[in-house]
Amino acid sequence: MTDPAPFRLTRLAAGGGCACKIPAGQLEDLVADLRGLDHPDLLVGLDHGDDAAAVRIEGGQAVLSTADLLSPVVDPYDWGRIAAANALSDIYAMGGRPVLAINLLAWPVDSVDPGLVPEVLRGGLDVAAMAGVPVAGGHSITAPEPLYGMAVTGLAAADRLLRNDAAEPGLPISLTKPLGVGILNNRHKQTGETFPEAVEVMTTLNRAAAEAAVDRGVRACTDVTGFGLLGHLWKLCRASGVGAEIDQDAVPVLEAARRSLADGFVPGGSRRNLAWVRDHVDVGAGVTEEDLLLLADAQTSGGLLVVGEVPGAPVIGRTVAGPARIAIR
Repeated sequence: MTDPAPFRLTRLAAGGGCACKIPAGQLEDLVADLRGLDHPDLLVGLDHGDDAAAVRIEGGQAVLSTADLLSPVVDPYDWGRIAAANALSDIYAMGGRPVLAINLLAWPVDSVDPGLVPEVLRGGLDVAAMAGVPVAGGHSITAPEPLYGMAVTGLAAADRLLRNDAAEPGLPISLTKPLGVGILNNRHKQTGETFPEAVEVMTTLNRAAAEAAVDRGVRACTDVTGFGLLGHLWKLCRASGVGAEIDQDAVPVLEAARRSLADGFVPGGSRRNLAWVRDHVDVGAGVTEEDLLLLADAQTSGGLLVVGEVPGAPVIGRTVAGPARIAIR
């Protein structure tokens, strides 16, 4: 008699990590007519899908506010670490410094051992401590599937925010983390195989890259999460009124993700991402459907996509004058 397969939280998740986002096109339709109170101190709001909201305060500063939560992608402790790094990334992607976080937790208390919750929260606490950010309480509910994340408050110089609508043509585009974690999370969910390199990518903070971008005078940046590199890049191009050219051979990709893609592991979110942007993409000779799926792969806690150069990060393309289209060569 064989031992039963070990219990995995990922079996309870409808999607994996940021791949469980509402599809980008559908989300934009849902919020198209929703606008809050116009306020003279609101610097960044809903208009361009930026990573966090920004409000001007005294002393030339801006308060940044964001919230993010994920379904399970790995074991409880690492899931907590990944979810925290992912939420903190929204502040870094705006050029800010996170100063406070609170937990957001949903748990099926009648069907999944609540004793796993401290492990999830400990993972989040450890990453927040690494970032130098206090975690002060939070909010929890019962739900059909487990979800965890954080609401994060940050500070930034009001005149040095990194935004989606500030890209100019003729600048390099850098990517600070490799792609492919969505594909590897999908494989883990289906098979239980573990990929330490994916966990390492997802738990690495974007703090150093953000600080370097601000120091170099970068104005446009976003992070690559559930809408994939192509989705987030197209949103940035659309907001800024520029185009982009991408050299697919320069884009860093986890080798295990290439192998897993060849074996047929693709998140549904990645396919939806590609369908959403396909009409805005010009594909060069030699670029395959598999290449496009990697570029559209739904990342969890991915890297920064920077219009400018960041030390140690590969330059994967450049912005160009013209309509908001992406050429892939």
